[in-house]
This record gives sequence, C-alpha cells and structure tokens, in this order.
Amino acid sequence: MSSTTPSPRAGVDWRIRFGVLALIWGFSFLFIKVGTRGFAPFQVTFGRLLFGTAVLLVALVVKRDRLPRGARTWGHLTVAALLLNALPFSLFSYAELTIPSTLAGICNATTPLWGMVLSLVALSEDRPTRVRAAGLGIGFAGVLTVLGAWQGFSGLDAGGTALALLASASYAVGWIYVRRTLSGTGSSNLSLATAQVGLGTLQLALVTPLFTTWPESVEILPLVSVIALGALGTGWAMLLQYGVVAEVGPTTASMVTYFIPVIATAAGVALLDEHLTWNTPLGALVVLAGAALTQTRASSRRERHPAPAGGGPGAPHARKPARTAASRTSEAPTAEARPAGARAPEETPRPARTAPTAPQP
Repeated sequence: MSSTTPSPRAGVDWRIRFGVLALIWGFSFLFIKVGTRGFAPFQVTFGRLLFGTAVLLVALVVKRDRLPRGARTWGHLTVAALLLNALPFSLFSYAELTIPSTLAGICNATTPLWGMVLSLVALSEDRPTRVRAAGLGIGFAGVLTVLGAWQGFSGLDAGGTALALLASASYAVGWIYVRRTLSGTGSSNLSLATAQVGLGTLQLALVTPLFTTWPESVEILPLVSVIALGALGTGWAMLLQYGVVAEVGPTTASMVTYFIPVIATAAGVALLDEHLTWNTPLGALVVLAGAALTQTRASSRRERHPAPAGGGPGAPHARKPARTAASRTSEAPTAEARPAGARAPEETPRPARTAPTAPQP
C-alpha cells in the first residue's frame, strides 16, 4: 500500500473516545482515594506507574516503535518523569489521605493558572494579554471560593489541600521544562511517553521501599483501583488522547480538561458519599472559566501533538505557552489543516513539546 493512502480510522467515533477519556481521567481521583485505603500513597503511585508502563510498552511493540536514543534525551526524560509523574502522582495520593477526591479534582484544574504564572518567569516570549491576566485573577478567585476563604478555610485540611495544589504546580513546572529541553529529539510521542512513565516507575521503585512496608493483607477493591488507575488512567488514556488529537486537533481535544473536575466531583459524591457544599461546584466553575481565559490565543498556533505522559489527574491538563518564532516556522500543518482522510504523520515522529491537551492527573 502506498504511504500516501489514508489509513482507515478506528471504528469508534471520536466523540465516544473523547467521553471515555474524560470519564477515565475524572474517575482517577476516585481510584486514588480508594487505593489509599489499602496501600500507602507511594505504593499507589508505584502501582499506577507500573501498570501504565505495561500498557504503553505493549502499544510500543504493537506499533513497532522504539524507545528514544541518546543520554541527553534520557536525562531530560528523567527530570520530566519526576515533575510530571512521580512527584505529582505521589502528592495527590498523600493529599487524598486527608481531603476528599472532589477537592483534589478541582485543585488539579488549577494547573493552567500555575502554568501562566510560571511561564512569565521562565518563558520571556510568553507575555500575558489583558484577557489572560483577567483569567488568572478569576481563577484565583475561584480557588478562594472553593476553599471557603470567607469562613477562614474552616473544615478543610490545609496540609492536604496544599499538597494537591503543589501537585498541580509540579505539572506546570514540568511542561515548561519539557518545552525547553525535549524539542527536536526525533522520537515519537508514544516513545517519549513510554520512556518517561517507565523512568517514573524506576524512581518510585527506589523510593517506595524506603518509606513503606508491604501491607499485611491486600484488599481486592484498593488493588483493582490501583490497577485501573495505572492501566486506564496512565496507559490507555494516553493512547486515547493521541488518537483524538490526531483526528480532531488539540483545540477540540483540549475541552476534555473542563469535564474532568465535574466528573471527579460527581464520582466522589455519588460513590464515596463525599460532602459537597454550594461553594465547591460554584468555585470549580469559576476556576475553569479563569483557566480557559488564560489559555486564549490564536488556534493556528496550537501544537498538534500531545506531550509526554501525565496520564490523568494533572497531567494531562495544562496547555502550552506561546512558542518561539523558530518553532512556529518549523512546524508541519496542524491536524485541522490536513486534507480530509490524511493520516497523522506518525511516520515522521515529532517530539512532545508542551503540556497535553488534557492532564494530565
């Protein structure tokens, strides 16, 4: 078959895959909560990364792709794995020991706000417009609403909330680091994601035995939750994201970000009997509105490919800052501009440079 012949699309409509992706990432916070009922937070994170790596390795073999080459690339991926996987995943697990999964899901939605603040320091070419500055202020007001600032933050665990917000900030730092260091590696997104999650697994394999002991008994429900968190939220979800971005482009695919806290809240209330006051959903809507405003820019400048794996809460959710002129001139046409039926150019892999159109928890 000629290389110019369009490859057949998957039989499942992209809208269904989009919905499944939102459900998986929205339920990730519930999986974390249930997982920590039977395992230590580091153990939950290790299991999540282990099962996520397994799924991505299978996909890598099926697609006959290969892992990245070069010590420099692997060095940068090691740092990315810490900032985008090992650290935020662990922080969310520790946070959910003391805060509800609903609050963790909403804290995750603040990643774009952190990203904008940090990009002003780290990316000199990314200057805020008035709209984006207003979005930052609105998002901050939404966070205060969620936390009930007028009540003195009563009823909330300050430590757990701080850990969840720190996890979201770690995602933002990670995406900026990825953008600065992993452009032009020549490796595919799947290759980089597999290597990154695998390195995160190794990091947790070293840390977990130092701070935890194996539980005396293993309960089925927490074990199933950890497996689902890894295989679905960190493995399969990344593959779904790649497909949706390639088919409909990042602008449409990024809308999954706004469903995640809604699903996380609904799952926590319905299945875990978590208490919900009026200010939590209202504040969440304000946070999402502010986050959306901070991401406004010309759609023609958006990246076509998702970034290395955040894989669920956080990961996948901050978008990238504006690119340099050099990166814009070297970019291939976006998925939206590609002729109908044309295949996303996996044959010429491009690196993941920035935040995913989701995360990523």
